[in-house]
Amino acid sequence: MDKRKKGSPTELRLMVVGSRGPWQFLLTNAILGREEFSKDVTGISDSRKSTGELAGRRVAVINGPNIFDKDISQTKRKMELRRSKCLCIPGPHAFLVVFDMEKISPNEIKTPKLLRERFGRHCPRHCMVLLAYDGNLEGADLEDRVQKSDWPLKELIEKFGGRFHVFSKNWRDCSHERLLLQKIERMVASLGGGYFSSSSFQKAEECVRKEEKRLMKQRTAEIEKTWREMEQQYIAEELYHQKDTYTSSVSAEIRAKAEMDNEWLRTSMARGLGTGLVVGAVMGALFGSIEGPGGMVLYGIIGGAVGGSAGGTAQVAIEHIEDRVAPSARLNFNSIFINRFFAAPRP
Repeated sequence: MDKRKKGSPTELRLMVVGSRGPWQFLLTNAILGREEFSKDVTGISDSRKSTGELAGRRVAVINGPNIFDKDISQTKRKMELRRSKCLCIPGPHAFLVVFDMEKISPNEIKTPKLLRERFGRHCPRHCMVLLAYDGNLEGADLEDRVQKSDWPLKELIEKFGGRFHVFSKNWRDCSHERLLLQKIERMVASLGGGYFSSSSFQKAEECVRKEEKRLMKQRTAEIEKTWREMEQQYIAEELYHQKDTYTSSVSAEIRAKAEMDNEWLRTSMARGLGTGLVVGAVMGALFGSIEGPGGMVLYGIIGGAVGGSAGGTAQVAIEHIEDRVAPSARLNFNSIFINRFFAAPRP
């Protein structure tokens, strides 16, 4: 179930979603006012978070693989989708969906549907279209051109509630950063001033918190030893300040590790492979039965191997269903398939 929750007013969490090409990375550079990504980057395979300021407002910017990038396997894409959610917990204040203004393809009209499947059905309400532009028009003239544009650009913007912002492909041009921040803050305020959440973001937060506790427990002895050493060197307010600084540093380090690696991410690959192995082995044995007992074993092994490699794809589909159905309606794919296959034959 999608919810809007109150978040910290001090930092905006921005999930930047690229369709294809370098535009999401140029936007991130423009938001942060620095070259976070080099000009040659047109795609990434790992999700990442960068922090900085936009027009004086603290922001955390999360980038992931482009949604139409064909060079990434479904298993890897699913892993990075989970990781991007972990990096953005408890949820993003806004999704910035980036396109090249001059090259909107009919295929990119599907973007709102993909976002609903991957993040939650109410996700488009929290989205703003960001258009990369390299031309001479400015201000009202540029916005007027977008408003009067032909399909598919106009249709795409309408699917996101008419919210859009045009930014320069020259990311060093920061003349419109205040306007971008105002548009984002206005959209967030219109939705109650909170952040976007869904069952998968809640799962991400739960697993990150659990991993933080595990890592902190591992470092308890180290922290206590450091504190004792500080007590030998400092007194009163200086001791409190040193302990607080050290503890904050350790907590931030642990949080960063937990966001990048936790139980939810570690089981992502295993679940995909497991689904594929079961289905592949059963189907292989089915076809191998034609050859006799030896064929069942041989084809079962082959089918398991092939199915394991494809398992991530099946698991992606199952994950997408989980964000759209109630918990009681979720299905155990493995058990349903096995029960149906081995059910007693009808008379």
